Amino acid sequence: MLKKLVTLAAVAVLVAGSAPAPRADAAALLLPDLRQVPPGCASGNAGDPAQCGDWDVCLVVDPAAPNGRCVPPTAAKAVRLRFTSSEENVGDGPLLLYGRRDSTGQSTMSVRQALRNGTDGSIPAGYASAQRATRAFTYYEPAMAHQHWHLMNFEHFALVSPAGKTIVTDRKNGFCLGDRYPVAGSDRLTHVPGDTGADADLAGRLRANRCRHHEPTALEVVEGISVGSGDDYKYDVDFQWLDITHVPSGTYELVNTVNDDRTLLETNYGNNSSAVSVSIRWPQGTPGPDQAITAAPVVKFLRTCPGRPRCP
Repeated sequence: MLKKLVTLAAVAVLVAGSAPAPRADAAALLLPDLRQVPPGCASGNAGDPAQCGDWDVCLVVDPAAPNGRCVPPTAAKAVRLRFTSSEENVGDGPLLLYGRRDSTGQSTMSVRQALRNGTDGSIPAGYASAQRATRAFTYYEPAMAHQHWHLMNFEHFALVSPAGKTIVTDRKNGFCLGDRYPVAGSDRLTHVPGDTGADADLAGRLRANRCRHHEPTALEVVEGISVGSGDDYKYDVDFQWLDITHVPSGTYELVNTVNDDRTLLETNYGNNSSAVSVSIRWPQGTPGPDQAITAAPVVKFLRTCPGRPRCP
């Protein structure tokens, strides 16, 4: 962990709203480190696809439905590869984001990132005192399964060909962040919240965080992940899928990336993407645009590549 004091120049960078790489002279502020878990896999996955059970293939009637019931091939109009996505904070400080708008006439809230002071342990208490502007924003999602404030564009996922061409992209881009589970290996992290103090108080708040559930008129919201915790979206949640109805048989990479525009300041951006090598095989051929789905594709996870945007 870096030890120098923050200079006035560093403070100017932190408040500017751009997304530079972390600087050595900003070390009195303890930064988060977002680690992307391979999609469909458990925390701590080291490359074994057998550990990845949080995914399935679901055939649905309505291709546009955010979360349709799985049906037999004879009734299906679309095929989805569903998977859980999980992001973990393995850094030195909490990921803490405050959203705020001036009035209900604004449909979104701007977001500032609050950074923990490594010298005195203080954590900004709200939007006004958060040190860093970001390009992120929050939006109230009125759908029945949500009805809370979503942090937009926090992560993205896609199916990529061996040549690097994006075949299918996600339709989900809003997230309600909180401490949902303990990270594997968190006992090796230095700044996991204890039982008392500012970090513990924040962790308690984030464990219970529902992002102003049923409060569309809220003017402020908090989102975040404590050190040693992760936030996951299960594979049966709305839009936690990619449509593979017309993806030809072959081997692809399922790539999940968090903070891809680096608008959130971290100690390390090198582990923000993880990939899974996926085999898709249609036993009776890939359905054409106007053809019925006669059989589900056989999908297999071949290998996982934690912390890597592509599998070698």
